[in-house]
Amino acid sequence: MGSFKTPVFFLRKGASSFHHVLWVLAIALALGIGPATQAWQEARIEQVQTEDISAAGFSRIVREFSEEDGFFRSDNFVSNETSYLHILDKLRVMGGSGGAYIGVGPEQNFTYIAKMRPRIAFIVDIRRQAMIQHLMLKAIFQLSENRAEFLSRLVSRPLTGEDVPGRGAPIDKILAYLSASPASEEYFTANLASIRKLIQNDLQFPGTGNWGGPQWAGFPSLKELVLESDLHGRPGNFLVTDEDYAFVRDLQRRNRIIPVVGNFSGTKALAAVADYLKKNGYTVSAFYTSNVEQYLFANGTFAAFVENVRKLPITEKSLFIRAFPNMREPHPARIPGHRLTTLLQKVSDFLQDYDKSLYPDYWSLVTTHYIAAEEP
Repeated sequence: MGSFKTPVFFLRKGASSFHHVLWVLAIALALGIGPATQAWQEARIEQVQTEDISAAGFSRIVREFSEEDGFFRSDNFVSNETSYLHILDKLRVMGGSGGAYIGVGPEQNFTYIAKMRPRIAFIVDIRRQAMIQHLMLKAIFQLSENRAEFLSRLVSRPLTGEDVPGRGAPIDKILAYLSASPASEEYFTANLASIRKLIQNDLQFPGTGNWGGPQWAGFPSLKELVLESDLHGRPGNFLVTDEDYAFVRDLQRRNRIIPVVGNFSGTKALAAVADYLKKNGYTVSAFYTSNVEQYLFANGTFAAFVENVRKLPITEKSLFIRAFPNMREPHPARIPGHRLTTLLQKVSDFLQDYDKSLYPDYWSLVTTHYIAAEEP
């Protein structure tokens, strides 16, 4: 009869530590526990978070996560928040890099993405038009190797003639060149055709959108927003440096900036994003809400938004980025000369304060445990 060898962990002191490790690893693998399984899970998450998302996968996420088209009173093709750079210093100190970014609205998101360096980003907006706009911007990123090409395609002004700005050119020179460049119907037609082709063929989105919408006066131009500075006079838009532009473009080319049609208080979009982030090991680094919560209070749906936030995977470093409109009553942290005040708040503080019934209205939300930009 063959001898039965005593398991190594029952052997007396001095027995082979090598065999002991083998036994422990074997048991850990058999039971699905221990460092071996943890290492495998960490490796799997790292792979999922760094690999490209296929065009088919990108298209599927957009379609499956999106809700029905909702209503907003205007089409915001360009941000109107001139204070958007004011919180960058605090964002660098308090916010964690990497992770997942969630935002709303147009191109302002790209600056926050460039500064926070997330691994994935979701832009959730109630307007289907916003999703279509982000597909257009995505196509322009993919077609444009540098900042000058990006702006050229965005405004349909050709880069021709002498002194064409290239990589490394100061942003004010790029803007000045394009401002002086004559419009070309031929270039516009060819540019639009190339954008549509990429969206419809490469990204697998056949639909187009209606670009008509109410026009609002008094908002800054794209040029003014790109040239805005922080509280120390430093420019910070994602188009200012080649490095920031390259980071955002890389995420776009890898299909990791994903626009979704969704109401913040809806039952599908944010919940689907939360589920995706959890399954793939992400935590939220920042959630840019602009002033959407103002409308949620007005519509009586703020509580539903809070429940959606609870579903998100957060840490103590997860932050809200908000923009408060200084119209009826100026915010205590208002910076003179700016229509809106940009603020931060810890998501964990937000949830705790809500559970204490500290948010009866929007004003209470933006004046309770907010984090203001530093004074210049």
